[in-house]
Amino acid sequence: MEFTHPNFYAAMPEIFVLAMACIILVVDVFLSDRNRVVTYLMALATLFGAAVLTLTLHSSPTGVTFDGMFISDAMGDLLKMFIYVVTATVFLYSREYLAARGLLRGEFFVLGLFGLLGMMVMVSAYSMLTLYLGLELMSLALYAMVALNRDSVASSEAAMKYFVLGALASGLLLYGMSMLYGATGTLSIGGLSERITQGTSNDPVLLFGLVFIIVGLAFKLGAVPFHMWIPDVYHGAPTSMTLYISSAPKIAAFAITIRLVADGLGGLHMHWQEMMIILSMLSITVGNVIALAQTNIKRMLAYSTISHIGFMLLGILTGTVAGYSAAMFYILVYTLMTLGGFGMIILLSRSGFEADRLEDFKGLNERSPWFAFMMLIIMFSTAGVPPTVGFYAKLAVLRAVVDIDMVWLAVFAVLFSVIGAAYYLRVVKYMYFEKADDTAPLAASLDMRAVMSLNGIVVLALGVFPGFLMKLCADVLG
Repeated sequence: MEFTHPNFYAAMPEIFVLAMACIILVVDVFLSDRNRVVTYLMALATLFGAAVLTLTLHSSPTGVTFDGMFISDAMGDLLKMFIYVVTATVFLYSREYLAARGLLRGEFFVLGLFGLLGMMVMVSAYSMLTLYLGLELMSLALYAMVALNRDSVASSEAAMKYFVLGALASGLLLYGMSMLYGATGTLSIGGLSERITQGTSNDPVLLFGLVFIIVGLAFKLGAVPFHMWIPDVYHGAPTSMTLYISSAPKIAAFAITIRLVADGLGGLHMHWQEMMIILSMLSITVGNVIALAQTNIKRMLAYSTISHIGFMLLGILTGTVAGYSAAMFYILVYTLMTLGGFGMIILLSRSGFEADRLEDFKGLNERSPWFAFMMLIIMFSTAGVPPTVGFYAKLAVLRAVVDIDMVWLAVFAVLFSVIGAAYYLRVVKYMYFEKADDTAPLAASLDMRAVMSLNGIVVLALGVFPGFLMKLCADVLG
């Protein structure tokens, strides 16, 4: 057997993040609570360094290393860059929120970086084994982050639910992978695609493995009927943890869906397309309908997330490059919108007060017309109202569905999207047409206000000029 020396340069961003996370973990031990800003700045520096390395080592054409277990390509680089930006924004939004509640500890940033490392491994995984290792690294970090507020019963309960259901999903996914390995004799995603193309696609073991894979991915994505963990975890976790869970991991989940289902199991498209049609229809229906009854905005945004996952699945189930690029555009836009939504909750919160009820947004226009306008943009975009970027994201996936002659499915999605707009407009009603119960000024630092403003402006700007990001998604998947 001949040993091939792996190309360590391809994985240099991952190696850098791992090294820095370990260094920050050690340095934080010697810092007092008053100097915790050092940990925060080191975490941001880690994200900046990883972004520089990703851009510097950008590989074209695609390269596979570590004996076929790791792939470096344009799609991976773009998704990683977005994950860096999203994680940095989460850290910035969370600093004052955590400090006001006595939760500003180094563990938050270290766990965030280890979760980031798991996402990076997932994005670049080209083997089922690597993919599973990245998924578990990310999941373990998220479980601990949800339970970071040890004095909160709600957080502990949310963490337990998340852990139990996450472990169940991981088990189903691993069982599906073992069945695929038994049917094809390979763990490589590329090898899996080749074996299916060679004529083993009717193997019952392979089809059973496909079912377990789809179910496991649906758990991780939060698609109905495997969504039961999302509302409770989003509600029970501190808002900064909810912000992290609801944003960057969704990009990584999209990546493993594309790698495993589209690339590895593309030859079984006729089988998994039917399952994804059911998952997407149920997610769009349940997410939009149940969100109408919510009075807690975190639970409302949780069910909104479920409906958005349904729309993303519409793009993937097409099995076309146009559909995949539309789904990628949708998930990137979704992360920007969810950053703005949960960021606004953090902006309105203060020590001893969680602005997590819809009534807490009453009269926001009187208190701060600018940030009321930013929230208006976020809500309109999430609802899919032009000219915000959310409209073009939904239009792109609907166009991809129509292109494969599933007009009925596109009409179904449009109808429930109109129904879902009601609960987003309810937030706007509270901000502009209700008197404020709380007239206290918004207490937030300049950097928080600046990034929150930038968040809203980017959502609006991408709606006016969506072509650049759309083309970028099409190019990296083409």
